[in-house]
Amino acid sequence: MRAGEPGVGLKMTKTVLVVDDDPTQRRLIQSVLEREGLVVVQAETGEQAIDRLTAGTVADAIMLDLVMPGLGGLATLKEMRLRGFSQPVVVLTATGGIDTVVQAMQAGAQDFFVKPASPERIMVSIRNALQLGDLKGEVDRLKKKSSGKITFNDLIGASPAMTMVKRLGERAAKSSIPILVLGESGVGKEVIARAVHVASDRAGKPFVAVNCGALPENLIESILFGHEKGSFTGATDKHLGKFQEANGGTLFLDEIGELPLDMQVKLLRALQESEIDPVGSKRSVRVDVRIVSATNRDLATQVAGGRFREDLYYRLNVFPIEAPSLRERREDIPALTSHFIQRFNVEEGKRVVGATAETMALLTAHDWPGNVRQLENAVYRAIVLADAPYLQAYDFPAVSGLQAPLPTSGAPAPLPALPTLPSAQQLVDEMPADSPVRILDDRGHLRTLEDIERDLIQLAIGLYAGHMSEVARRLGIGRSTLYRKVREQGLEGILDEAV
Repeated sequence: MRAGEPGVGLKMTKTVLVVDDDPTQRRLIQSVLEREGLVVVQAETGEQAIDRLTAGTVADAIMLDLVMPGLGGLATLKEMRLRGFSQPVVVLTATGGIDTVVQAMQAGAQDFFVKPASPERIMVSIRNALQLGDLKGEVDRLKKKSSGKITFNDLIGASPAMTMVKRLGERAAKSSIPILVLGESGVGKEVIARAVHVASDRAGKPFVAVNCGALPENLIESILFGHEKGSFTGATDKHLGKFQEANGGTLFLDEIGELPLDMQVKLLRALQESEIDPVGSKRSVRVDVRIVSATNRDLATQVAGGRFREDLYYRLNVFPIEAPSLRERREDIPALTSHFIQRFNVEEGKRVVGATAETMALLTAHDWPGNVRQLENAVYRAIVLADAPYLQAYDFPAVSGLQAPLPTSGAPAPLPALPTLPSAQQLVDEMPADSPVRILDDRGHLRTLEDIERDLIQLAIGLYAGHMSEVARRLGIGRSTLYRKVREQGLEGILDEAV
């Protein structure tokens, strides 16, 4: 692929299910799609397509013939929607009957075209369908994120390192074992913690996140364990604290290595006894919380240096999960970049298709010291400033060292001289006297586009003896469009004579 050539937006291992009883049509469509880097799965009947989807066949979009033996295309589409398959569907028809197409669109199809179609028309439909599917998936992910229902399936990445994280997290979630998520800043430790919570039997209970490094030292105890009214200056009301807020659910203690030593003692007691002592309270309060902690520090080194309690370290480090840095899973960078492009398209109302091959190679080779958070912010900036449909290397100046081309400064360059256009009379004089389609009227003025179009269609119908497929192909329009124009222009009689 040439530098700057678009295509990465589609070449993210997307799969299209082609459903058609005609093997020749399936092969033709498969050839077109595979040339664009897409994976194609075939089905001969509607029943077979539903069986494959039910069995777990991955399909990012579906191309569905309307007329098939057995379960027809319209019935297949309705059955897919009833079973919860929400992939975008492009319907194929050989007749172009408007009523059938309308029914298919009402049943949930996103687009249609009349067979046979040009490769360009097929790719326009499938590109739009895939982008629609991506946007829908991103909207669903945003809804999950806002409601705190992120699952391990929503974690982006299929590298061995991320696959291990998902596997360990899913196993740990089924128990109440304390989890310690280790990893550099920006790798997504809180996302992993939320996925653990959703996968556990505490999913319907609160998930409370606390950044221990951001707590004011004189308020840490009150924030974590709560306080009674009047227990200290400024305590005008009773405050429950994070432990009681998370009661029955999960408490995520981020940057646990930043907690002062005196608070580490009180945290250890809360974990051992399942009790907390709110500031100013005369009695302890029972709590039931599942602890997930995280740090970007080497706690073992801090223990050796006396900066972290050894007993608390062993209490937290029962089930460690190593979150890999982005440079350790470079193969996930294209998927993450695509995910962020889709997300910011939704949030910013943009229509960026993807990144060029050159740009994606550049992003994949970068080390990303700030990890996923840095990549996310870089894509955000690029999306906001991008003017082209594909992100270019200069859209990431911190990575590429390039700057977007600027308009030339100073005095504007003189405009090139415009060619001398022929006069209307010259055009009339130069046109053959027997031209079947006239552009100008007898007075040298342009005829209306509608009149010119009518003459052109009439000429084509007579020239090709009423063979409408050939007429449509020569005019560069679809058959359904041609028939509509024939009706609008009142040329049905001409068509009958030609046939």
